[in-house]
Amino acid sequence: MTENARQALSILRDGSQFQWYVIPLLAFVFYVYTVEVEKRNWNLVLAGLAFWGMDWFNELWNALVLRFTGYAPVWGAPGKTAFLILAGLNIEIMFMFAVSGVIWSKMLLPRKEDRILGLPNRWFIAVAGSAFCVFVEYLLNSVGALTWDYSWWNRGAPWLIFLFGYLTFFVVAFWVHDMKSMKQKLLTVGSIWALDILALGLFIPVLHWI
Repeated sequence: MTENARQALSILRDGSQFQWYVIPLLAFVFYVYTVEVEKRNWNLVLAGLAFWGMDWFNELWNALVLRFTGYAPVWGAPGKTAFLILAGLNIEIMFMFAVSGVIWSKMLLPRKEDRILGLPNRWFIAVAGSAFCVFVEYLLNSVGALTWDYSWWNRGAPWLIFLFGYLTFFVVAFWVHDMKSMKQKLLTVGSIWALDILALGLFIPVLHWI
């Protein structure tokens, strides 16, 4: 097991790490969603929840990689945090992803057909957003806040981080945003979160895998 993985496991879900700045972060997330609910911007609310749910799905399989390899997660967050939820997910990252889908979806043009620099605006924003997020990950990795221990997931091989670390989040969020019916939106977002919650309930308290 890598030193980064050992360090992450040493503080995993350790309540003594708590810091009070978690409370204003939580309030900020509530504020973002409350504003959109007040305006009845259900497309944005559900796109945001889809984006967030996709991140939880990623964090779950990442934690399972550590469990089954005994070596390291694909990405880890062993540094300072107010609470480490999973090997690669701390509470600060969680709050960031909670609002990211709403923020990026606000950038979408009203019509799917409209283009930016020749690309459909949904794809332009998804690609640009994913590239921006990879750049931020590079910065976090450079200061040791986010760790990579595999040769196929690092600064020398950014394509997997781009495709599976972020692009899928954007694609699913924008897909939900543009769905024609509220029923379809709710079923899709509900399915993502049902899978996440079932996996969390199974893998943490029952099987103790992650």
